[in-house]
Amino acid sequence: MSTTKPTLSFWQIVNMNVGFFGIQFSFGLQQSSMSPIYNYLGADEASLPYLWLAGPVTGLIVQPIVGAMSDRTVTRWGRRTPYFLLGAILCSIGLLCMPFSPTLWMAASLLWILDAANNVTMEPYRAFVSDKLDPAQHSLGFMTQSAFTGLGQTLAYLTPSLLVLAGMNKDAVNASQIPHIVIAAFLIGAVFSIASVLWTLRTTKEHALSARELAAIRSQPQGFTHTLREIGSAMREMPPTMKQLALVKLFQWYAMFCYWQYITLSLATTIYGTTDPASQGFRDAGLLNGKVGAFYNLVAFIGAFALVPYTRRHGPKATHCVCLALAGIGMLAIPQIQSPALLLIPMVGIGLAWASIMGNPYIMLAGSIPPERTGVYMGIFNMFIVIPMIIQIVTLPLYYRSWLGGNPENVIMLAGALMLCAAAAVLRVKVDRAGHASAPSALAGAKP
Repeated sequence: MSTTKPTLSFWQIVNMNVGFFGIQFSFGLQQSSMSPIYNYLGADEASLPYLWLAGPVTGLIVQPIVGAMSDRTVTRWGRRTPYFLLGAILCSIGLLCMPFSPTLWMAASLLWILDAANNVTMEPYRAFVSDKLDPAQHSLGFMTQSAFTGLGQTLAYLTPSLLVLAGMNKDAVNASQIPHIVIAAFLIGAVFSIASVLWTLRTTKEHALSARELAAIRSQPQGFTHTLREIGSAMREMPPTMKQLALVKLFQWYAMFCYWQYITLSLATTIYGTTDPASQGFRDAGLLNGKVGAFYNLVAFIGAFALVPYTRRHGPKATHCVCLALAGIGMLAIPQIQSPALLLIPMVGIGLAWASIMGNPYIMLAGSIPPERTGVYMGIFNMFIVIPMIIQIVTLPLYYRSWLGGNPENVIMLAGALMLCAAAAVLRVKVDRAGHASAPSALAGAKP
């Protein structure tokens, strides 16, 4: 069912990916604010990983199912559109409610809803980009998506600091000790989540399916049972490139979850000498994390576009290896730094890696999977993200105090070591220079 698709302009590709901005603003708020919110509500720092379980579990369940369903959905609005519109609406509702959580269990429960909504949106959106673009434009399409990841998360991390500059009191808190600037950031995120997706829907329409494609979809058995069978069949027939990327993603996502969960605690210890969530130093550490997180996401935004010609010249494999290695070195250095200004140096490497993580693996993947199964394989590929996260959640609390001495700085250094392992694992992935699978069958229908 592969056909040559029209070449889109740069601005058409930008409009197509604007919706990703809102999705990633939501993820940025989670990365920067959920651990502090849990701490404000009385969470034990060794148990923090358990409270992050919502994202990977909902991703593990929701994304493959929704991806497979979207491959066979036929509506007047298209195959993918109903899913990422519904997800955006639910995400906005979750963001509106989250900062008003009066108890730890309520915040954790809302995170399950919020992550389920994001996961309903995510893989149909990635499949939508793959549907629209010819293979020759995959690198630009997915790296543009990566750029919006950087932009959305930059603003999410930076919003509390911008609100302080606008005159809000950084020390004003509600009855649950959650700062007012955090509450306002979540309300802004709720608006961005739905508005950005509506912009994409207004400016970019899905390709109309051909009569042959419609007949093929309608000839397939429908229903939830068949969806599960399709997922199982796709996993058994998984392309070699996809299997080799699994090890890379195991290391890089275990590392990123360690970083997001413990970076505020690490900065509070090294820069402000406190671990007390009620202290001004802890709140200042949260603001500092917002600033440095915004910086590395800004690097990711700029770097995503800068990496496009480098990726085209050297291939996504080499590019991803270098970026992961730079992040590993940066994370190893963070606990040794006691000046906020010097933290910007390792953030350059983390930002380049973040741009690469959100783009280059998908470039390698898109060339190795059959177009008619894009949704289901994008969903399965997400399992390679969430399974490492679940492993991290289950294992880290078991050795946090015994092996890591109950020290959040050691968690950040562990993340750095794992990033270096991920860089080494990339070298085992077999792709051609364009990032496509080496097997001729995987290149069938692609433009030379």
